[in-house]
Amino acid sequence: MPLVSVVMPVHNSAATLGFAVRSVLAQTHTDLELLITDDASSDGSMDLLRELARQDERVLPESLPEQGGAARARNLAIARARGDYVAFLDSDDLWLPAKAEKQLAFAAMAGTPLTFTSYFKMDADHGGEAADFAPNGRVVWAPARVDYRAMLVHDHIGALTAMYDRNVLGTRLMPDMPKRQDYALWLSIMRDGVDARAVREPLAVYRAHRAGSLSSNKLGLVRFNWALYREHEHLSVPRSARALAGAAWHSLRKSRI
Repeated sequence: MPLVSVVMPVHNSAATLGFAVRSVLAQTHTDLELLITDDASSDGSMDLLRELARQDERVLPESLPEQGGAARARNLAIARARGDYVAFLDSDDLWLPAKAEKQLAFAAMAGTPLTFTSYFKMDADHGGEAADFAPNGRVVWAPARVDYRAMLVHDHIGALTAMYDRNVLGTRLMPDMPKRQDYALWLSIMRDGVDARAVREPLAVYRAHRAGSLSSNKLGLVRFNWALYREHEHLSVPRSARALAGAAWHSLRKSRI
C-alpha cells in the first residue's frame, strides 16, 4: 500500500487537536504517518502530542522554540515526509474514516498527481469525533476538474482535502507567506500543467470560525490575493485585477454556505 504523509501544523489547539489526530489514525487506509509541527504552543498542545505519540507510533511530532507561522510549520513537516503521497489536515478539522482510502483509489484511477475532495462545513464549537459527525447538509462541493486558469479566480481546493503524489511531483513546499500559502502551493503545481481532479463525495469536515467581521475578512482576502497574484504568480496588473474580481465574487458566494 502507498504510504501517506499527513502534514498538520499546530498552534494552541489543545481543545480540538485530539479529535483531528484520531480522525487520521482511524483511517481505513492504515499505512500513514502523521507529521505534526507544534508552532510554539503555550496551551499544552505539545504535551498532548507526546501522549498521542506514545499511544501510536505513526504520530510524529516536533516542536518549534518560537512561533514561525503556518507555512514554516507545514514545510518542516513536509521536509520529513517519507510517503508516496503528501496530504494536509489542520488541527481543528477532521477526516472521515474512508477519506485516504477513497482518495488514493481515485488518484490511481484518474492518473493525476493532485487530488482533492468535497467537504462538510460545521460551526467551530461543534465537538465530537469524526465517526460521530452527523452531516447537516452544509457541503462545499468540489468541481470535478480544475485547471490553472480556474484556480486563479478562486481557490477550489480545501487544504484539509488536498493530496499530491511525491513520486510524480517531488517534494513541494509552501511559499513562506503569512496567508494563502496553501493556495500558492496548488497554483505552483498547476502552473506546471497539472489539472487537479476531485472526489465529489464529502470526505472531510471543516470547522468554520467566526473571528472578525465578514467585511474585514473580505478586505484581508483582497490584500493577500493581490500579493499572491503580483509577487508569487507574477501576473500583470490587468490580469491580477480580473482574477481579484473573480475571487471576490466566489468568496461572497462561499460565505453564504
